[in-house]
Order: sequence, then C-alpha cells, then structure tokens
Amino acid sequence: MNSNLGIRKIVIAGVLGSIAILLGVTQLGFIPVPTAAGTVTIVHIPVIVGAILEGWGVGTAIGLIFGVTSLLESTIPLFKDPLVAIVPRLFIGLFAYLIYAALKRKNEYIAIGAAGFIGSITNTVLVLTAAVLRNYLSLEVAVSVGLTNGIPEAIVSVIITIAVVAGWKKLTPNRKQKAKLLSEEVEG
Repeated sequence: MNSNLGIRKIVIAGVLGSIAILLGVTQLGFIPVPTAAGTVTIVHIPVIVGAILEGWGVGTAIGLIFGVTSLLESTIPLFKDPLVAIVPRLFIGLFAYLIYAALKRKNEYIAIGAAGFIGSITNTVLVLTAAVLRNYLSLEVAVSVGLTNGIPEAIVSVIITIAVVAGWKKLTPNRKQKAKLLSEEVEG
C-alpha cells in the first residue's frame, strides 16, 4: 500500500511539475498586465495544487521544478540568481499545505481557497524579499509590485485552485450549500 502512495505522489509531482515547466517555458503562465512588474504569474498554482493533493513534500518538489525553470528561462538578472528564483519557491507548497491542513476539517472550500491565497502570497513576499536583500529592487519598488501584482495573483490563485482541486476531488456542496447556491442563482 505504501508503494502505491509513493507512486501516486511521484506521478502527481511529475504531472504538475510538467505543467509548471510548460507554463514557464511557453510564457502561458505569465499574463501581461499594465503594472510595474509587467506580468501576473500563475506558474505557482501547480505547486499549491500539488501540496493540497499530496502534501508539503510534493508541493516542495514542484516548487523546486518551478524555481529551476524560472532560473533557466529568465532573461533578467533578478531571476538568474538561485536565491531569488529557486529558494522562495520551495516554501510555496509548505505554507499552502499547512494552511490547508489547518482548515480542511472546518470547510474544504475555505481550506482550498486559503491555501491558494497563502501559497500565492508566499511566492510574492519571499521572491520580493529576496530581490530586495540581494539589491535587485528597492524596498519601495518591491512594495509597489507586491501590492499591484501580488494581490491580483492571489485572487486568481484562489479561483483556479478551488476549481482544480474541487474538480479533482469531485467535491460537491451539501444540501444546505446547494440550496444557498441555487437561491443565489435565482436572485442573480
């Protein structure tokens, strides 16, 4: 039984790691926006999804794949530095998993959404902190990028993470939730 769990973790890490590589290499994971950073990233979402589905170890492995891809594909000095490109990404899955594990017994949807939000904010805060500490960005620029890009990235992360994980786990609302959703549809 344990070998099946190990195989499942490896397969999910591989599939989601491949998606992270695809999003990074093709630039599909970087949505252009008119802000100081120029793009909003969604490449961290496979890391969060992996952590929720299979734990912090799988999330960390996918975070490593994301970071290495970022390092290898970057054309700017900021992400050619492994302390900026790789190290912060190792913590996305850990923090996403910890918040998910802490909240899942109360409400699965809130736990998934919170994990999506915290995972995304972890990426933003740790990358920008590393960039400031390594003198690539001033604190003012980092705060500006964090606010203009970090919050929208976190919101997008919540939406996509809930959709993907709920679909994967085949979560369905209970009767009360269905009634509430139905009444909202009728009103809206």
